[in-house]
Amino acid sequence: MSNVTLQQLLEAGCHFGHQSRRWNPSMDEYIYGVRDNVHIFDLVKTKKGLDEALEYLTGVVANGGKVLWVGTKRQARGIVEEAAKKTGMPFVAQRWLGGMLTNFSQLQKSVKRLKSLKDRREKGELKKYTKKEQLEFDREIAKLERFLGGVADMEKLPEAMFVVDTHQEIVAVKEAKRAGVQVVGIVDTNAEPSLVDYVIPANDDAVKSIELIVGAVVEAIMKGDPTSPKASRGKKDDKSKSE
Repeated sequence: MSNVTLQQLLEAGCHFGHQSRRWNPSMDEYIYGVRDNVHIFDLVKTKKGLDEALEYLTGVVANGGKVLWVGTKRQARGIVEEAAKKTGMPFVAQRWLGGMLTNFSQLQKSVKRLKSLKDRREKGELKKYTKKEQLEFDREIAKLERFLGGVADMEKLPEAMFVVDTHQEIVAVKEAKRAGVQVVGIVDTNAEPSLVDYVIPANDDAVKSIELIVGAVVEAIMKGDPTSPKASRGKKDDKSKSE
């Protein structure tokens, strides 16, 4: 189980869904009621979904798997990128490019192009071109870095994908399903839960809600990572409890 309490979920506003007219009926089982025409999540079910998702992600990382972070909406972008870098995992925080998972070989070609251009620039090999051509190379590098920088070291398909706002990232979610990648996601009242393997029913718009859930995911991943200080400390704690 996670250390996240029902009180913390409440204080972070995780219980607020969308307006009741903007909902997906499939989310009915996670909804407690309606207040001022806004759906309210059942936080007991939110915590249950979060705990199950965190346990799964810890196991993925403990077995050497990678978790791809995805969150391109304005209020999630910075949070997702920081969390991914902290856990040493790949991420997409700008825009999901179609085929990133279902046409992985093409993604690898684009990443190879990015690395090659950066390497040639660092070695001064691009200086033989005109200033205009160098400028065009710089723009290409910047564009590739912006969209592919977070997945530049992703050498194979990830075992799992953590998504902030599965409704907005529906293209990524559907690709993951086709590619056999398990989807863990914050699913709001307007989203389709059947496409998500581990549903965390919660507010995916409020920054505090996103930060709380993402923070818990960071801890779960670090707990499963054998190279993480947190993982080592956790094993010591478990050992001392058994003695």
